[in-house]
Parts: sequence; structure tokens; C-alpha cells
Amino acid sequence: MEGYRTFLSLLACSLLLGFLGVLFALVWVFHWREGLSWDGGLAEFNWHPVLMVAGFIFIQGIAITVYRLPWTWNCSKLLMKFIHAGLHCIALILVVVSVVAVFDFHNAKNIPNMYSLHSWVGLTLVILYAMQILFGFLVYLLPFAPVSLRTSLMPLHTFSGIFIFGAVIATALMGFTEKLIFALKNPSYSTSPPEAIFVNTLGILILLFGGFVLWMVTRPQWKRPQELISKFQPSTGATPDCTEEVSTATACSNDDKSDVEFNSEAAARRRKLDEAGQRSTM
Repeated sequence: MEGYRTFLSLLACSLLLGFLGVLFALVWVFHWREGLSWDGGLAEFNWHPVLMVAGFIFIQGIAITVYRLPWTWNCSKLLMKFIHAGLHCIALILVVVSVVAVFDFHNAKNIPNMYSLHSWVGLTLVILYAMQILFGFLVYLLPFAPVSLRTSLMPLHTFSGIFIFGAVIATALMGFTEKLIFALKNPSYSTSPPEAIFVNTLGILILLFGGFVLWMVTRPQWKRPQELISKFQPSTGATPDCTEEVSTATACSNDDKSDVEFNSEAAARRRKLDEAGQRSTM
């Protein structure tokens, strides 16, 4: 793997930044915002930032890097698909709970729902993320979609994954700013009190985490090697599938096509050898 040490360094940095982001979110709500509970009060709202950072950002970021981990390259495609899909499903569950917490809090306090740009963009991304996961299950996890369909849809699958992950981080930064403006009155947000500085630092952490993840999953030299893709290709005529599908970030848009070409070339070589053997016996 080209730049293996660089990849490991980036991976370690991204995991550290993601973990710190979740830790900072917890410290924020417990130290400044009354902790966590489910009673319709502010502590119920606090589930929203914590679960969004943990699920929609950190776990989603891990999910989109699993195909890039070199120590997973000898694992079967199906196993990696289930790990990839499972992480996304865990992230989606946490996201849904966080959204329910916000609506429940607003309704209990008679606060209007869905009036801010943050809420508009956030709910749109939750819906798109759920659709992306469903799309991945139907097309890439279940063995029914033809290879041609998988290959043709992979660019859209890749773009939407990258778009959702990047947009989630931008929306989280919008949410942090909105919350601080509403919550900090005396002293105000503009005077940079300790809470404001702490949450701004949290925003920088998740921004850097997103940058590291997107860099890792968009570098072609860190894709799963083609020879390993061919190694795990079934020889029984089963439908090939995409090893490098990364429904939220990176993909191997040509893997299915490459598998077909590999099998076709192998079959052609066998035919040539058979013809040569027949001529030698004449």
C-alpha cells in the first residue's frame, strides 16, 4: 500500500479527533447545560448535540473508512458489507433518537418546530441519509441488482455519500452557533465566555475530523488492491459485487466492471490453451 504510514497517521489522528469531539459534546452538556435526561426539559434537548456528534459524524466517519483499512483487505466482501451497513444503521438510530428529543423538547416548551435554516437542512440530511442506507441495502447488499445497475449507479452513490457527510458537519457547526447565540445572554456569545470558546473548539475538532476522513477515502492509492478484489471473486458464476462500495463517502465505481473483465480474460486464455493443446495432438 502506497503511503501506508501516512494512512495510519491520518487514521490515528481522525479517530483521536472524533473521540475528542464526542467527549467535548458530553463535557459541554454536563458542565454547562444541565446534563442528560428525558423529561421534556433542557436536559432532553441535550441528547441532540451528543447523539448527532457521536452518530451522524463520528460513527458515520468510521463507517465510510472501513474499506480503506489494510487489515480488512483479506476479509470477504460480504463481511465488510455487513460491517459497513451495520455502522451506518447504528448511526441512523442515534440520529433518529436525537431528532425525536428535539421535537419532544420543543413541544413541551411550546417552541415552534422547523423554523431555522439549521432545522431545515438537518432534517433534509436525515431523510437523505436514510434513503442512502436503503439504497445501499437494495442495490449493493442484497444479491438481486444486476452488475450493470450497480456500476451505473455507483457515481451517484459515491457523490451522495460524500455530500451527506460534508453537509452534516457544516450543519452541526450551524447548530452550535445557533444554540450559543440563543443560550448565552449574560455574558453574551460575542464576549467569548468559556462555554463559547469550548464549543467553538468542539466545532474545530469535528471539522478537522471530517477533513481527515474525506482525505483518506478520496485518495486512489489507498483503495483495496485489485488483485485482492479478484481473489475473493466467486468462481461459480455468482453475481459479482462491489468491494469498494462506500455509501457515504468513497467507492470503486469500476470494480464490478473489472471483475467481469477479469473473468472474461481468464476464460479467453483458457480457450487459447485448449486450442493449442488440440493442435499439438493432431
